[in-house]
Amino acid sequence: MGVLRAAGRGLAVVATYLKGVLGEDSYEKYLAHHQSTGCATAPMTVKEFWRDKTDRQDANPEGRCC
Repeated sequence: MGVLRAAGRGLAVVATYLKGVLGEDSYEKYLAHHQSTGCATAPMTVKEFWRDKTDRQDANPEGRCC
């Protein structure tokens, strides 16, 4: 059982790493930042966040491959 538990923890670490590399954790980081700054406004929804992020990337292209 210990081997399976260790393998599960290893997979969780790999999944967390890949989410960071691929940017999937961007919304969670946004929410954490929003809470830590004490903004008076409500945070964006997931859909609003990704639309805003995409619009900003299109308006200001940086080191993207496509």
